[in-house]
Amino acid sequence: MTSYTSPVGLTLSTPPGLIVTDVDSTLIAEEVIEELADYAGTRDEVAAITSRAMNGELDFAQSLHHRVATLAGVPNSVFAQVLESIHPTPGADALIEAVHRSGGYFGVVSGGFEEVVAPLCARLNIDHYVANRLEVVDGVLTGRVLGQIVTSEVKVTKLREWALAHDVPIEQTVAIGDGANDVPMLQTAGIGIAFCAKPAVKEQIPYQLDTRRLDVLIEPLGLS
Repeated sequence: MTSYTSPVGLTLSTPPGLIVTDVDSTLIAEEVIEELADYAGTRDEVAAITSRAMNGELDFAQSLHHRVATLAGVPNSVFAQVLESIHPTPGADALIEAVHRSGGYFGVVSGGFEEVVAPLCARLNIDHYVANRLEVVDGVLTGRVLGQIVTSEVKVTKLREWALAHDVPIEQTVAIGDGANDVPMLQTAGIGIAFCAKPAVKEQIPYQLDTRRLDVLIEPLGLS
């Protein structure tokens, strides 16, 4: 019999009660702000800033304000178009279903935008989400963010909040993400997994998955 080798270097005997993931480049293949920037003609500029922010070279909140400012003047009909163009990471739906079958819960924390994240979560049967919101006036994006920005600290807060809501000890949670702003959440969860992550993230997180599929985590996390 061939022995099983976990793709992340761990095999849990008890499944987690809560899994929380980042959205852009983790739950989905795309970076939503770059998809939005396509319609503003600023994709290259935004992509360059996103890459630096996710590698920890720029302050996330400041970089978000800079990127969102380039979206000013884009009609809000863009949200529906972007929602149709994004692709869940292969195996995302299978992982979510496996979590629910085991009696657990699934949440997402996003530095992206509620206008896309909310319907995506409804489509994928995700239990909890938090994301930023874009200001729209007269059907047009103003280039400003509304309310509190979803920073690394907010991601940690939501992980703890949702675990508490479901009586899940923090030791029985799993967090998955790819960017520098995910690191505190990955370090707070019982298990943190760096998913196809930036170099600065890999240096800090011992469990890593470099295969761009989420269903390969089902067996290692005791969900099969």
